[in-house]
Amino acid sequence: MKVMANRMDRGFFRYQEEFESKALEVLRSGWYVLGNEVKSFEEEFAAYTGGNHCVGLASGLDALWIAFRLLGIGKGDEVIVQGNTYIASVMGITMNGATPIFVEPNPYYNIDVSKIEEKITERTKAILVVHLYGQASNMAEVKKLTEKYNLKLVEDCAQSHGACFDGQMTGTFGDVGCFSFYPSKNIGAFGDGGGVVVKDAGLAEDFRVYRNYGSEKRYYNKVVGANSRLDELQAGLLRVRLRHVEECEEERRQIAARYLAEIQNDKLILPGVQEGATAVWHQFVVRSEQRDELKKYLEEKEIGTIIHYPIPPHLSEAYQYLGYKKGDFPITEQYASQVLSLPMYNGMTEEEQSYVIDAINAF
Repeated sequence: MKVMANRMDRGFFRYQEEFESKALEVLRSGWYVLGNEVKSFEEEFAAYTGGNHCVGLASGLDALWIAFRLLGIGKGDEVIVQGNTYIASVMGITMNGATPIFVEPNPYYNIDVSKIEEKITERTKAILVVHLYGQASNMAEVKKLTEKYNLKLVEDCAQSHGACFDGQMTGTFGDVGCFSFYPSKNIGAFGDGGGVVVKDAGLAEDFRVYRNYGSEKRYYNKVVGANSRLDELQAGLLRVRLRHVEECEEERRQIAARYLAEIQNDKLILPGVQEGATAVWHQFVVRSEQRDELKKYLEEKEIGTIIHYPIPPHLSEAYQYLGYKKGDFPITEQYASQVLSLPMYNGMTEEEQSYVIDAINAF
């Protein structure tokens, strides 16, 4: 049996009629940029998250770098972020000339909030919290710090659509919640897409102006902006996804529950869920000191896996100029050498799940 690390076709075929109907509706409308589909999706996604305003953008990376740009964070400023995140999180900071200040992760792969305060300096302007792998971070403690030191709070929710901390959805705690709608996400488009959730109506309007060349109305430009618009077709298809998000999340929870209950191999460390947090299982990440051997073994069994992520940002060639070296963040580096994401996708059959579980238990 062949089991892929991720499959997006199953999610399409399950709701094929709805997706195709919406696609034809948009194509026949004759309106393809910043129309009713984007407006409706923004309203529906804001309501889903419990946020006040949503603004659709072209990608999750755009959501991040534009967020810091509009919050006035740039050269000479520092932004605290966890060390084991995907490099796009860090790019959102550095594209504005600001400096990332890395903090080690906790056992749940999110930022260790107990290590944030020691990194705060007079140059610190914001904390970027990444809800990695689909589990909400400890936002109660982060909020205390941002209020104590008057810092901006940005959330990277690229993997955490629907995850909550103390009953509140990720993306609604800070100044800006940044989302990716890349096809592999729990709420995924059929191409690139992103968006932000914000509380402040003025900031939401700033995003709308900035995403459209800095134009408030056609050919009248307030600022030098960007071309970062969520297009009508993707917005329409995302509206279909949003209608089914709860049943899809429940399916992933059931797969994760099977893995947690039935994988029994002391060569693996299974993921846990922090008290107060919920997980939407964007990834099911295990750790093993024999990670590379395990990955090769599973490949031989035709079971796909992915390493999220093999090279921490501080050791990336792109960030050599920051001056870090191996050993500077030992927990981050340990995770990079041990983590492995098992197959996890909507439409994964019980037979496929059993095949993965049996193979791992036999390793």
